[in-house]
Amino acid sequence: MYAYNLFRSTKPDGLVCAVPEERSVPPFVMGPHWEFGGRVDEREAPLGFDRKAAQTGVRYNGFYLYASFQKERRAIRA
Repeated sequence: MYAYNLFRSTKPDGLVCAVPEERSVPPFVMGPHWEFGGRVDEREAPLGFDRKAAQTGVRYNGFYLYASFQKERRAIRA
């Protein structure tokens, strides 16, 4: 099992690109519409992340692109 770095699209499409830590980050996530979204390992995966699909995606593309079903956490203002 890989540990993945997650890169989230800043657009409302909900796309997330998971890249194994030991792999190079694809150039498209370096663009202005992507931001680092954390790390996932074998213990816990976000909703929408499919481990088997991730393994296949990484084998063919070097990354795994999926749609996140989690709502963004917004900061609470006092």
